[in-house]
Amino acid sequence: MRVLRARVSAGASGRATALGAVLALALPLTACSGDGGGSSGSGSTASETAAVATPTPTPTPTPVDPTAYRAALAEIVAPLDAALRTVDRAAEGKALDAALGTAATAAETAAGLLDAERAPDDAWTGNTALAEAVRDLSLSLVDAQSGGGRCATSPRITLGSDDALASVRQADASLTALGYAVDLKLPRTEKAKNRRLGNNALVRDRRQGGLGRLTIKNGTSSDAVVTLTKGQRTNFTVYIRKGKNATVRRVADGAYNVYFASGTDWNSSKRSFTRDCSFQKFDDKADFDTRQVSGGTQYTILTFSLQKTIGGNATTSEVPEAEFPS
Repeated sequence: MRVLRARVSAGASGRATALGAVLALALPLTACSGDGGGSSGSGSTASETAAVATPTPTPTPTPVDPTAYRAALAEIVAPLDAALRTVDRAAEGKALDAALGTAATAAETAAGLLDAERAPDDAWTGNTALAEAVRDLSLSLVDAQSGGGRCATSPRITLGSDDALASVRQADASLTALGYAVDLKLPRTEKAKNRRLGNNALVRDRRQGGLGRLTIKNGTSSDAVVTLTKGQRTNFTVYIRKGKNATVRRVADGAYNVYFASGTDWNSSKRSFTRDCSFQKFDDKADFDTRQVSGGTQYTILTFSLQKTIGGNATTSEVPEAEFPS
Protein backbone atom coordinates (compact mmCIF):
# COMPACT_ATOMS: atom_id res chain seq x y z
CA MET A 1 0.00 0.00 0.00
CA ARG A 2 1.27 3.43 -0.84
CA VAL A 3 0.50 6.63 0.97
CA LEU A 4 -0.02 9.76 -1.03
CA ARG A 5 0.40 13.11 0.62
CA ALA A 6 -1.67 15.98 -0.65
CA ARG A 7 -0.38 19.46 -0.09
CA VAL A 8 -2.12 22.78 -0.49
CA SER A 9 0.33 24.93 -2.41
CA ALA A 10 0.54 28.63 -3.00
CA GLY A 11 -1.40 29.98 -5.95
CA ALA A 12 -0.17 32.16 -8.72
CA SER A 13 -0.44 35.21 -6.55
CA GLY A 14 1.91 33.66 -4.02
CA ARG A 15 -0.75 33.51 -1.23
CA ALA A 16 -1.76 30.22 0.31
CA THR A 17 -5.36 29.33 -0.45
CA ALA A 18 -5.87 27.77 3.00
CA LEU A 19 -4.83 30.67 5.18
CA GLY A 20 -1.16 29.64 4.83
CA ALA A 21 -1.69 26.24 6.44
CA VAL A 22 0.02 23.08 5.14
CA LEU A 23 -2.20 19.98 5.35
CA ALA A 24 -0.98 16.38 5.08
CA LEU A 25 -3.55 13.63 4.40
CA ALA A 26 -2.73 9.92 4.55
CA LEU A 27 -5.05 8.01 2.21
CA PRO A 28 -4.92 4.27 1.38
CA LEU A 29 -4.46 3.43 -2.33
CA THR A 30 -6.03 0.21 -3.63
CA ALA A 31 -4.91 -1.48 -6.86
CA CYS A 32 -7.45 -2.37 -9.55
CA SER A 33 -6.83 -5.36 -11.84
CA GLY A 34 -8.68 -6.26 -15.07
CA ASP A 35 -9.69 -9.70 -16.37
CA GLY A 36 -6.46 -11.65 -16.52
CA GLY A 37 -4.51 -8.49 -16.93
CA GLY A 38 -1.68 -7.57 -14.68
CA SER A 39 -1.91 -3.91 -15.23
CA SER A 40 -2.25 -1.83 -12.13
CA GLY A 41 -5.01 0.73 -11.74
CA SER A 42 -4.33 4.38 -11.46
CA GLY A 43 -4.66 5.95 -8.00
CA SER A 44 -6.64 9.05 -7.18
CA THR A 45 -5.22 12.05 -5.34
CA ALA A 46 -7.21 13.41 -2.37
CA SER A 47 -7.79 17.09 -2.32
CA GLU A 48 -9.20 19.44 0.26
CA THR A 49 -10.79 22.82 -0.19
CA ALA A 50 -10.24 25.23 2.68
CA ALA A 51 -13.27 27.33 3.59
CA VAL A 52 -12.71 30.91 4.71
CA ALA A 53 -15.35 32.10 7.20
CA THR A 54 -16.94 35.39 6.34
CA PRO A 55 -17.59 37.48 9.51
CA THR A 56 -21.20 38.41 10.10
CA PRO A 57 -21.55 42.19 10.20
CA THR A 58 -22.73 43.62 13.52
CA PRO A 59 -26.18 45.11 13.10
CA THR A 60 -26.43 48.80 13.76
CA PRO A 61 -28.56 49.34 16.90
CA THR A 62 -31.82 51.10 16.41
CA PRO A 63 -31.68 54.61 17.91
CA VAL A 64 -33.70 55.02 21.10
CA ASP A 65 -36.70 57.26 20.71
CA PRO A 66 -36.35 60.13 23.24
CA THR A 67 -40.10 60.18 23.83
CA ALA A 68 -40.10 56.48 24.68
CA TYR A 69 -37.16 56.96 27.05
CA ARG A 70 -38.93 59.83 28.83
CA ALA A 71 -41.94 57.59 29.41
CA ALA A 72 -39.78 54.71 30.65
CA LEU A 73 -37.83 57.03 32.95
CA ALA A 74 -41.01 58.41 34.47
CA GLU A 75 -42.34 54.90 35.07
CA ILE A 76 -39.09 53.77 36.73
CA VAL A 77 -38.76 56.68 39.16
CA ALA A 78 -42.45 57.01 40.08
CA PRO A 79 -42.45 54.31 42.85
CA LEU A 80 -39.21 55.69 44.28
CA ASP A 81 -40.58 59.23 44.25
CA ALA A 82 -43.66 58.09 46.16
CA ALA A 83 -41.52 56.28 48.74
CA LEU A 84 -39.25 59.28 49.24
CA ARG A 85 -42.25 61.56 49.73
CA THR A 86 -43.40 59.24 52.52
CA VAL A 87 -39.98 59.60 54.15
CA ASP A 88 -40.31 63.36 53.90
CA ARG A 89 -43.68 63.34 55.72
CA ALA A 90 -42.94 60.64 58.33
CA ALA A 91 -42.64 61.52 62.01
CA GLU A 92 -39.35 60.59 63.63
CA GLY A 93 -39.39 57.19 65.29
CA LYS A 94 -40.86 53.91 64.09
CA ALA A 95 -42.79 55.57 61.26
CA LEU A 96 -39.66 57.19 59.84
CA ASP A 97 -37.59 54.01 60.19
CA ALA A 98 -40.27 52.03 58.33
CA ALA A 99 -40.46 54.64 55.57
CA LEU A 100 -36.68 54.60 55.17
CA GLY A 101 -36.71 50.82 54.74
CA THR A 102 -39.43 50.97 52.09
CA ALA A 103 -37.62 53.75 50.22
CA ALA A 104 -34.34 51.81 50.31
CA THR A 105 -36.01 48.85 48.58
CA ALA A 106 -37.62 51.15 46.00
CA ALA A 107 -34.25 52.79 45.29
CA GLU A 108 -32.51 49.45 44.73
CA THR A 109 -35.29 48.36 42.35
CA ALA A 110 -35.10 51.65 40.42
CA ALA A 111 -31.31 51.35 40.09
CA GLY A 112 -31.65 47.90 38.52
CA LEU A 113 -34.29 49.09 36.06
CA LEU A 114 -32.18 52.10 35.07
CA ASP A 115 -29.20 49.80 34.42
CA ALA A 116 -31.33 47.71 32.06
CA GLU A 117 -32.99 50.66 30.28
CA ARG A 118 -31.62 51.75 26.88
CA ALA A 119 -31.15 55.50 26.75
CA PRO A 120 -30.68 57.90 23.84
CA ASP A 121 -27.06 58.74 23.07
CA ASP A 122 -27.27 62.14 24.72
CA ALA A 123 -28.78 60.64 27.90
CA TRP A 124 -26.61 57.54 28.25
CA THR A 125 -24.08 59.10 30.63
CA GLY A 126 -26.78 60.75 32.73
CA ASN A 127 -28.81 57.53 32.93
CA THR A 128 -25.74 55.62 34.16
CA ALA A 129 -24.95 58.31 36.73
CA LEU A 130 -28.54 58.30 37.99
CA ALA A 131 -28.51 54.51 38.41
CA GLU A 132 -25.29 54.68 40.45
CA ALA A 133 -26.57 57.57 42.58
CA VAL A 134 -29.89 55.88 43.29
CA ARG A 135 -28.11 52.65 44.28
CA ASP A 136 -25.91 54.61 46.71
CA LEU A 137 -29.05 56.29 48.03
CA SER A 138 -30.52 52.87 48.83
CA LEU A 139 -27.55 52.10 51.09
CA SER A 140 -27.71 55.52 52.72
CA LEU A 141 -31.40 55.13 53.53
CA VAL A 142 -30.67 51.86 55.31
CA ASP A 143 -27.76 53.42 57.23
CA ALA A 144 -29.97 56.31 58.32
CA GLN A 145 -32.43 54.07 60.17
CA SER A 146 -32.14 54.69 63.89
CA GLY A 147 -32.81 51.08 64.80
CA GLY A 148 -34.69 52.15 67.91
CA GLY A 149 -31.55 52.50 70.04
CA ARG A 150 -31.14 55.13 72.74
CA CYS A 151 -27.96 56.55 71.24
CA ALA A 152 -29.02 57.33 67.70
CA THR A 153 -28.64 60.45 65.63
CA SER A 154 -31.81 61.58 63.89
CA PRO A 155 -32.13 59.87 60.49
CA ARG A 156 -32.62 63.29 58.91
CA ILE A 157 -29.28 64.43 60.32
CA THR A 158 -27.59 61.26 59.05
CA LEU A 159 -29.03 61.78 55.57
CA GLY A 160 -28.04 65.44 55.62
CA SER A 161 -24.39 64.54 56.19
CA ASP A 162 -24.34 61.90 53.42
CA ASP A 163 -23.24 62.50 49.80
CA ALA A 164 -25.92 60.26 48.28
CA LEU A 165 -28.63 62.91 48.11
CA ALA A 166 -26.25 65.36 46.43
CA SER A 167 -25.31 62.73 43.83
CA VAL A 168 -28.97 62.11 43.02
CA ARG A 169 -29.61 65.85 42.69
CA GLN A 170 -26.66 66.20 40.32
CA ALA A 171 -27.74 63.27 38.11
CA ASP A 172 -31.33 64.56 38.17
CA ALA A 173 -30.22 68.01 37.08
CA SER A 174 -28.03 66.64 34.25
CA LEU A 175 -30.85 64.62 32.71
CA THR A 176 -33.41 67.38 33.24
CA ALA A 177 -31.16 69.86 31.45
CA LEU A 178 -31.21 67.53 28.41
CA GLY A 179 -34.99 67.41 28.42
CA TYR A 180 -35.39 64.17 30.42
CA ALA A 181 -37.06 65.27 33.65
CA VAL A 182 -36.54 62.98 36.65
CA ASP A 183 -38.56 64.92 39.25
CA LEU A 184 -37.56 63.00 42.38
CA LYS A 185 -38.78 64.58 45.63
CA LEU A 186 -35.87 64.06 48.01
CA PRO A 187 -36.65 63.99 51.75
CA ARG A 188 -35.86 66.94 53.98
CA THR A 189 -32.77 66.73 56.13
CA GLU A 190 -31.45 68.44 59.25
CA LYS A 191 -28.07 69.68 60.40
CA ALA A 192 -26.30 68.04 63.31
CA LYS A 193 -27.37 69.43 66.68
CA ASN A 194 -25.57 70.00 69.95
CA ARG A 195 -28.40 70.23 72.47
CA ARG A 196 -27.44 70.47 76.15
CA LEU A 197 -29.14 70.83 79.49
CA GLY A 198 -28.01 73.19 82.17
CA ASN A 199 -25.47 71.90 84.66
CA ASN A 200 -27.07 70.13 87.64
CA ALA A 201 -30.42 69.88 85.81
CA LEU A 202 -32.52 66.98 87.06
CA VAL A 203 -33.62 64.84 84.11
CA ARG A 204 -35.70 62.66 86.40
CA ASP A 205 -36.49 63.15 90.08
CA ARG A 206 -38.21 60.60 92.29
CA ARG A 207 -36.45 61.42 95.53
CA GLN A 208 -38.52 60.90 98.64
CA GLY A 209 -36.41 62.96 100.99
CA GLY A 210 -33.37 62.21 103.06
CA LEU A 211 -30.16 63.75 104.30
CA GLY A 212 -27.74 62.03 101.95
CA ARG A 213 -25.69 64.09 99.51
CA LEU A 214 -24.02 63.08 96.26
CA THR A 215 -21.46 65.19 94.39
CA ILE A 216 -20.34 64.27 90.88
CA LYS A 217 -17.21 65.70 89.28
CA ASN A 218 -17.20 65.47 85.50
CA GLY A 219 -13.56 65.72 84.42
CA THR A 220 -14.23 64.19 81.00
CA SER A 221 -14.44 65.94 77.64
CA SER A 222 -18.17 65.19 77.25
CA ASP A 223 -21.38 66.07 79.04
CA ALA A 224 -22.79 63.27 81.17
CA VAL A 225 -25.80 62.11 83.16
CA VAL A 226 -25.64 60.11 86.39
CA THR A 227 -28.55 57.89 87.41
CA LEU A 228 -29.14 56.24 90.77
CA THR A 229 -31.48 53.27 90.95
CA LYS A 230 -32.72 51.07 93.74
CA GLY A 231 -33.82 47.74 92.30
CA GLN A 232 -35.67 48.51 89.06
CA ARG A 233 -36.73 51.97 90.19
CA THR A 234 -34.89 55.11 89.11
CA ASN A 235 -34.44 57.51 92.03
CA PHE A 236 -33.01 60.42 90.04
CA THR A 237 -30.94 61.35 87.00
CA VAL A 238 -28.81 64.48 87.00
CA TYR A 239 -27.08 66.25 84.09
CA ILE A 240 -23.44 67.34 84.50
CA ARG A 241 -21.71 69.41 81.86
CA LYS A 242 -18.11 68.60 80.97
CA GLY A 243 -15.60 70.12 83.36
CA LYS A 244 -18.32 70.89 85.92
CA ASN A 245 -19.49 69.51 89.27
CA ALA A 246 -23.05 68.77 90.33
CA THR A 247 -24.53 68.03 93.74
CA VAL A 248 -27.79 66.27 94.54
CA ARG A 249 -29.17 66.60 98.06
CA ARG A 250 -32.00 64.90 99.93
CA VAL A 251 -30.92 61.39 98.95
CA ALA A 252 -32.80 58.80 101.02
CA ASP A 253 -31.03 55.98 102.80
CA GLY A 254 -30.33 52.82 100.87
CA ALA A 255 -27.90 51.02 98.55
CA TYR A 256 -28.06 52.42 95.02
CA ASN A 257 -26.71 51.29 91.67
CA VAL A 258 -24.87 54.18 90.02
CA TYR A 259 -25.01 54.46 86.23
CA PHE A 260 -23.54 57.17 84.04
CA ALA A 261 -23.72 57.96 80.35
CA SER A 262 -21.70 60.48 78.35
CA GLY A 263 -21.96 61.81 74.82
CA THR A 264 -22.95 64.71 72.58
CA ASP A 265 -26.35 66.25 71.77
CA TRP A 266 -28.93 65.51 74.45
CA ASN A 267 -32.28 64.25 73.16
CA SER A 268 -34.77 64.98 75.93
CA SER A 269 -37.50 62.77 74.48
CA LYS A 270 -35.20 59.74 74.57
CA ARG A 271 -33.38 60.87 77.73
CA SER A 272 -30.14 60.08 75.98
CA PHE A 273 -27.31 61.54 73.93
CA THR A 274 -27.42 60.99 70.19
CA ARG A 275 -23.71 60.81 69.33
CA ASP A 276 -20.46 59.48 70.80
CA CYS A 277 -22.36 57.62 73.52
CA SER A 278 -20.86 55.65 76.35
CA PHE A 279 -22.91 53.74 78.95
CA GLN A 280 -21.25 52.58 82.15
CA LYS A 281 -21.96 51.49 85.70
CA PHE A 282 -19.95 51.71 88.90
CA ASP A 283 -19.20 48.20 90.10
CA ASP A 284 -19.83 49.09 93.76
CA LYS A 285 -23.10 50.42 95.08
CA ALA A 286 -23.48 53.81 96.71
CA ASP A 287 -24.61 53.31 100.32
CA PHE A 288 -26.42 56.15 102.06
CA ASP A 289 -27.06 55.84 105.76
CA THR A 290 -28.43 58.21 108.38
CA ARG A 291 -28.03 57.61 112.11
CA GLN A 292 -28.22 59.48 115.33
CA VAL A 293 -24.91 59.92 117.10
CA SER A 294 -23.76 61.73 120.16
CA GLY A 295 -24.20 65.40 119.51
CA GLY A 296 -26.40 65.15 116.42
CA THR A 297 -27.17 63.26 113.22
CA GLN A 298 -24.66 61.53 110.98
CA TYR A 299 -25.44 61.12 107.27
CA THR A 300 -23.58 60.05 104.15
CA ILE A 301 -21.86 62.42 101.74
CA LEU A 302 -20.38 60.73 98.66
CA THR A 303 -18.30 62.09 95.80
CA PHE A 304 -17.94 60.34 92.46
CA SER A 305 -15.45 61.39 89.80
CA LEU A 306 -16.13 60.53 86.17
CA GLN A 307 -12.49 61.04 85.29
CA LYS A 308 -10.08 58.14 85.33
CA THR A 309 -7.50 58.81 88.01
CA ILE A 310 -4.49 56.91 89.29
CA GLY A 311 -5.30 55.44 92.66
CA GLY A 312 -9.05 55.74 92.19
CA ASN A 313 -11.06 53.33 94.31
CA ALA A 314 -14.18 52.97 92.11
CA THR A 315 -14.12 50.64 89.12
CA THR A 316 -16.66 50.74 86.30
CA SER A 317 -18.03 48.38 83.66
CA GLU A 318 -19.59 48.94 80.24
CA VAL A 319 -23.37 48.56 80.08
CA PRO A 320 -25.40 47.76 76.91
CA GLU A 321 -27.48 50.79 76.03
CA ALA A 322 -30.67 48.74 76.23
CA GLU A 323 -29.93 48.02 79.89
CA PHE A 324 -29.30 51.63 80.83
CA PRO A 325 -32.15 52.90 83.03
CA SER A 326 -34.57 55.45 81.59
